[in-house]
Amino acid sequence: MIDFTLDDALELAVDTARRFATERLAPMQREFEAARALPDALHAQAREIGFDRVDWPEACGGAGLGAQARVRVLEELAAGCPGAALALQTMGSAAHALLAFGGEQALAGQLNALDIAGGARAALVFDARGALKSDAAGRISGRLPWLPADRIGLLAILDRQGLRLVREGVALAPVPGSGLCAAGASEVMLDNAPVSAQWRDPAAAALALAHARLHGAALLVGQMHAAADYARRYALERVAFGKPIAHHQALAFLIVDMHAAVEMARELLHEAAWRLEQGAAGACAACASAWIEAAESAPFIGGHAVQILGGPGFMRDYPVEKYLRELRALGLLLGGADAARDDAVGDVEAGAMPAYLAAAAAVAN
Repeated sequence: MIDFTLDDALELAVDTARRFATERLAPMQREFEAARALPDALHAQAREIGFDRVDWPEACGGAGLGAQARVRVLEELAAGCPGAALALQTMGSAAHALLAFGGEQALAGQLNALDIAGGARAALVFDARGALKSDAAGRISGRLPWLPADRIGLLAILDRQGLRLVREGVALAPVPGSGLCAAGASEVMLDNAPVSAQWRDPAAAALALAHARLHGAALLVGQMHAAADYARRYALERVAFGKPIAHHQALAFLIVDMHAAVEMARELLHEAAWRLEQGAAGACAACASAWIEAAESAPFIGGHAVQILGGPGFMRDYPVEKYLRELRALGLLLGGADAARDDAVGDVEAGAMPAYLAAAAAVAN
């Protein structure tokens, strides 16, 4: 039976993330977007709390709380500002890719080589269409039109067969006017970039992609909740024809549909996190399904949040126009929903689970 009950450690982590998002992220989200960065002091505070390591193995300096902790913390942070939530994840989904392929030693080694103090982050990209080509010497060339980062210290390139790490030969050009600007926004160009490390293992690749989709779905769900809740509160305060517009039947039904869509995406997300944490059958397929549901619900939530506010919804005085941009941008990551459809009906081969995840599942059971 799936149990979504929060134990004391997980409840504390979620509550801490919620207060951090409410007090430190949401009030400053416009400033973060304008600066395309977060203050160093905020990064230091987040690292001290350990948001980016909540589900890492304890041997790597993590809290070892598992995938459910990760998605719940990301939900809360994304409700405050999803761009900031991305920026505060120094290793992001690249951490789980490294764990899937090289284990704890690979993660520790790449983390030690990252210039965290200088603001460098790791970025994971899923090269679903083979846009990044390797020559005979293994050097990579190609172009990524957009990535939510302005400085990359480690580029982890994931495909169906394996993982390649690049540290040099990566050029970034700023992209104006995109979503998730608090994390940065750049076009990424690689010109004969040398590969610093690589692995080939389709099962590990599927697992790494499942983690990345789980994390992306958590960010989407958190921002969808913020958008739907803001629109609901606005509709309860805005009066037209003698009563709050939320009391008009058509709008009331729409608000209910929006919240139902958020809750449906959240339930799929939490089930996928539980399956991945337990090493249960169908875990990777569940992560793909959660990602599809969240990515496809995001435009519905964001667009109707703006519609409920009407003309003011397009003004920067209100946050819903930003919610819409952020949700659309998040849905484009990892190849979008289309790249996940085949995976939603498949799974990692039985017995191919990496040792670190099998050990964690054994402890949980």
